[in-house]
Amino acid sequence: MSRSSALLPGTDRSRGASAPRPAVRGYRDPGGAGSAFGEGDQVSTTRVGGLAVAAAAGLATLAAMLAPAAQASAPGSTAAAGVRHYSGNPEVARLVPRQQHASAAPSAPRAFPRGARRLPSGHFSAAEAVPGAPAPGTTAAAATRAPVVNFNGVSSRDSQFTNYEQTFEPPDQGLCEGNGFVLEPVNSAYRIYRANGTSLRGPFNINDLFNVGGKEFTSDPRCWYDPSTKTWFATILFLNDSLTASSLLIAVRHSANPRGLWNEYSIDTTDPAGNGCPCFGDQPRLGIDQTNVYVTADEFSINGPAFDGAEMWAIDKSDLVHGISSPHVMHFAHLTTNTVAPQPALSAGRPDAEYFLSSLDPTGQGDHRIVVWAMTKRGEVGQGGVPVLSSVVLPSEAYAVPPPALQRDGTSKLDSGDDRMQQTEFAGGTVWGELTTAVRPAGDSSVRAGGAWFQVRPRLGSGRLTGASMVRQGYLAAAGKYEIYPAVQPDAAGNAAVIFTQSSSAQYPSVGYATLKAGARSFGPAVVAAAGAGPYRLGKTDPPRWGDYSFAVPDTASDAAWLATEYVPPRSSQTTTGFLNWGTRVIKVPLG
Repeated sequence: MSRSSALLPGTDRSRGASAPRPAVRGYRDPGGAGSAFGEGDQVSTTRVGGLAVAAAAGLATLAAMLAPAAQASAPGSTAAAGVRHYSGNPEVARLVPRQQHASAAPSAPRAFPRGARRLPSGHFSAAEAVPGAPAPGTTAAAATRAPVVNFNGVSSRDSQFTNYEQTFEPPDQGLCEGNGFVLEPVNSAYRIYRANGTSLRGPFNINDLFNVGGKEFTSDPRCWYDPSTKTWFATILFLNDSLTASSLLIAVRHSANPRGLWNEYSIDTTDPAGNGCPCFGDQPRLGIDQTNVYVTADEFSINGPAFDGAEMWAIDKSDLVHGISSPHVMHFAHLTTNTVAPQPALSAGRPDAEYFLSSLDPTGQGDHRIVVWAMTKRGEVGQGGVPVLSSVVLPSEAYAVPPPALQRDGTSKLDSGDDRMQQTEFAGGTVWGELTTAVRPAGDSSVRAGGAWFQVRPRLGSGRLTGASMVRQGYLAAAGKYEIYPAVQPDAAGNAAVIFTQSSSAQYPSVGYATLKAGARSFGPAVVAAAGAGPYRLGKTDPPRWGDYSFAVPDTASDAAWLATEYVPPRSSQTTTGFLNWGTRVIKVPLG
């Protein structure tokens, strides 16, 4: 693959100064459905117009809606009254010609830390409210299915080999499958496999996929194969060599075969007028439906801890597929002020809206509400108009920031992250999500890190979100175990599979998974798909970074799920030093 220089965002392409935001917990509320504003190669966007100012009406209702509820809700609960609406601004994109540049090693190790930025509330506290997980029912215990494919994925050895002997943590797991191929991008390498696990291409430096040089910083890759258009999509965050500007990069390959040249698009995320900026869009989360590609991110200062809110982009999918030099883009800024961005759904079929899920917990003391989002009138993006974005708060089971995870023979614990929503999927008319939580498993007196999952049915009316109800929810927890960074893949019938890293004081970091039957109330017992080969050895932080996410996608040819997560692989896949010795595992699990 040829390597081309990335467009570096410039000040002439920055968005205007943001309008004042009301001091409301977690949300910026424009008080309306949005204003009536009449997306081959790299493209950079221009931010035009100011941000809409929130209306005063409805703020008291919003504050009351976000006040802590008395107790967690049971399955079948319904969202509280009060739907919020948000306004966005169109973005103007232009083509950046492909340019050849020299391939050279960085002159010095990249000092910018990888791994998700966190809000002050995103750290475990012994004082937080911790939910207890019930014992699983006997009906669910028979649900776990054996993998039909199980192979060692991209590893820290691959990352070291393709990054001039530099080593990084964590991998930030990406995964997509289609037409008999599996693409696995991580920090900072990728491979292309046959569906049986045979490696066809790679390892390559992850920057090659996005046509940027080896000196530039990238992180948090995700990808998706869209069978309806036979197109591969991938996203990643980008920082220039001087750490003064940032972009969201989107790579597109309009072919059923991922091998070959990709088109690259770039959206400027520097926002020099923002709080603490120049900034970057941390943890770009990928979603898609039949109409658009969606990306959300958390805007943080490059040079400090300042948080400037969550943001969202909707990009016309047809423009990307056909290599349009100026694809239509709609941008929503400052969606939240003290919680991270929602997760857009990777949608199977043709949903009636693009859905998103997010957790709340703005104080870091635990919560029992999630937020359901919907974007309707999605076709407006491709016409240069404004879609309708709305959200509603839904009572849920309790969750809280997880504690670090123990590992066998480890001198340090694994970082379990915070309680942000990990991934969102749409299938069969419902939206699924999951997160890592503090939990006290049945029969265990200690607080562990486990998973909380949700199946939600949204309701639309008059072309917008009117409410939502909880279909099913539950915990992933086992006495004495830590089960972190879950990723769930459902099918349209309500079957599902979940993957996570599992560890304990007697277990090296391993690959765990479980399956759920349609109609069952809980996942079956966890099964180890690949046992860890040893402890994860201390990296640059304490506890060592892990995650920051696993990944799950549907099989495009059968009723099955492709799942991938981090573990400690065989020694041959670890770094040559034995430090930062992570690996990934890819499995395929039948659902029906």
